[in-house]
Amino acid sequence: MTPATIRKAVAEFAGTAILVFFAVGSAIFGIDVIGPVGVAFAFGFVLLALAYAIGPVSGCHVNPAVTLGVLISKGITLTEAGIYWAAQFLGGILGAALLKAIVSIGDVTDQTGGFGTNNWGEDAGIANAGGTFLLEVILTFLLVLVVLLVTAQQAAPGFAGLAIGLSLTVIHLVGIPLDGTSVNPARSLGPALFNGGDSLAHIWVFILAPLVGAAAAALLAPLLTTNPMPGADQNIATDRDPTGADVPSGRRNKGSARPAQRPTQRPTKRTR
Repeated sequence: MTPATIRKAVAEFAGTAILVFFAVGSAIFGIDVIGPVGVAFAFGFVLLALAYAIGPVSGCHVNPAVTLGVLISKGITLTEAGIYWAAQFLGGILGAALLKAIVSIGDVTDQTGGFGTNNWGEDAGIANAGGTFLLEVILTFLLVLVVLLVTAQQAAPGFAGLAIGLSLTVIHLVGIPLDGTSVNPARSLGPALFNGGDSLAHIWVFILAPLVGAAAAALLAPLLTTNPMPGADQNIATDRDPTGADVPSGRRNKGSARPAQRPTQRPTKRTR
């Protein structure tokens, strides 16, 4: 692994841990106070902040489904995707472990009753696995489609993080009353490992369905763009960060040629 790859892996690991701890934590510690709307905004705001913080480092996927979408769009290699997935799942587990430690050591009441996990059935708004699977496919489809489109080369620079964060907020406003909203296998697996029971037995839906939604979004995105997706052609030189989270500095692309300089002409000697 190169130093750049290590930085990306660390960014994805830390970013996913932060997302799980603060966003899922907002539900575990405060859903009785801030309600589902507050939790939805917590998810959106955390992702928005991470997009601008670690976007220039790793692209701020912090989600295996997003990584799959970027992989299908040829934005990263399969090896890089594997490294991202490992970092994201480990980060999700760490974030959930920290939440579990606070609940256990601090004797804090879990206001969700299920450690912020995703599920269906009697305690959820959606009744069965089939409906949950379809819901997660649709919600993840929107998230990954937005990510791919707002980070495309023709997208307005500097606003990708805002669009991605707001889309995640809207997705949670729809999904929280139904299954708690996953759209992120790493976010779902971490809390499920510590909660066990049905949430762990049903985890396959919250891993598989987001990946299906991400794949569908990656197949549609090129049809909606006029330029190649980020990283699709490694020969295209660009100064833009792959997330679009930073405002371009106006520097010349590495691949661009400098303007030709006119040769200096020496004054000719006059002949007598």
